[in-house]
Amino acid sequence: MKNNASLIYNACLVVGDFLALVLAFAVAYILRVTLNHNPLSSPIHAHTYLVIFLSLLPFWILIFALLGLYSFRIYEKRFSEFGRLLVGSFIGILFVISYSYIADITIFPARLVTLYGFLLAFFFVLLFRTIARGVRRELFTYGIGVNNVLLVGDTKVTHELLRSLSNTAATGYRVLGIVGGVKHPLKDDSPHRLFVSFEEAIKKLHKEQLHTIIQTELYADGIRNDEILTYAQENHVAYRFVPGNSELFVGNLDVDLFNAIPVIAVHQTALIGWGRIVKRVFDIVAGGLALLVASPFMLLIALAIKVSDPRGKVFFKHARLSRFGNKIYIYKFRSHKAAYNGLEPEAAFTKMGRPELIKEYRQNGDQLPNDPRVTAVGRFLRKFSLDELPQLINVVRGDISLVGPRALVAYELEQYAKKNLILSVKSGLTGLAQISGRRDITFQERRTLDLYYVQNWSFWNDIVILLKTVWIVLFHRGAI
Repeated sequence: MKNNASLIYNACLVVGDFLALVLAFAVAYILRVTLNHNPLSSPIHAHTYLVIFLSLLPFWILIFALLGLYSFRIYEKRFSEFGRLLVGSFIGILFVISYSYIADITIFPARLVTLYGFLLAFFFVLLFRTIARGVRRELFTYGIGVNNVLLVGDTKVTHELLRSLSNTAATGYRVLGIVGGVKHPLKDDSPHRLFVSFEEAIKKLHKEQLHTIIQTELYADGIRNDEILTYAQENHVAYRFVPGNSELFVGNLDVDLFNAIPVIAVHQTALIGWGRIVKRVFDIVAGGLALLVASPFMLLIALAIKVSDPRGKVFFKHARLSRFGNKIYIYKFRSHKAAYNGLEPEAAFTKMGRPELIKEYRQNGDQLPNDPRVTAVGRFLRKFSLDELPQLINVVRGDISLVGPRALVAYELEQYAKKNLILSVKSGLTGLAQISGRRDITFQERRTLDLYYVQNWSFWNDIVILLKTVWIVLFHRGAI
């Protein structure tokens, strides 16, 4: 009863990527050699050119595989796939160039063929995968390649899974039914079937192919748990288990022997060991370069602030909490009028004689559309997040990181029960909450995203967050 749809899709991706690469280098040859009549540095016959590439492209596909481009964890994430395809295409063209040098053979008839090949390889593979994704989702609407799922358990997580898998056309999963539902019954209009026991579910579903069993709770009777797992193993059905305390199984896990007994070590964050070293080196290098590039603009901003409101300081320094609850001072360009700079919102609005704005400010997620405390220059800086530039100094100093949870003041974190988990890593100049629409989501949602980042950190995710931050800032979509 195993579903081979994912395997078939992976095979299609391999074949499609190969053909896209062949097409890319064929078009690159035509553009430079056939259509462009300028002299060639090394005349290579088209047949020889293609034969060499056909022999090298399997290694290019291997590079894609090593980058995880044939893993569902990647091809289901559009932005991540985009980045890895770009990296894979670059490494692939470097491989071809290196092979040409080591083997001492001429592959490219002209330098432009190399450039065209790289750009077209990335474009054609990306185009193919976009079409493949669309075709796959269209097939889902007809029930082709859909993974049939049985949920076993009577917990809130069961119903969260039910909601997340409800759109079969988007997810590729179809929930056949739920075993349980006494403590958390289904709605009357729910299309899903409810079974009292696992045995009843198997009996009534025998005519339908079952591909996956997801158990969301362990029964007190171990025999019942064994029956479910044994059925999955004997019938080649995928089995997944969602632990009751899911927070124990996120982040970084180590399985080891402790006095000859297998144990699982659960770390607060995946950012441990070499990860912290790599992240710090990246902060110094990338943060230092960014600070160097931004320095002339920071000077102009400082002059604009001083000219527009000469009574106040250029920089604003505020105490925040970072890793392990350490108190740090972050720097920003002053965006408030001098009279209200450094004051808490309640004190500032009271001072200006508009205490009614306090409630509106807090209810609106600590912001106002036309905050009267902000100067004209400050509004411009906030629109493009330029007021955050001085925090590059904090990054280089090691107070914060380029990417991490948002640095918060103590009273804000006191509102969140899991603050100590968030404080297990350094705060960041930008983060997952910021690129997910910090101005449009609640405090609780922001902290949930911060917690997810802490427990699921990876260097690649940091790169993706930085790229998305640049995109958002440049195009003003959900400004951070």
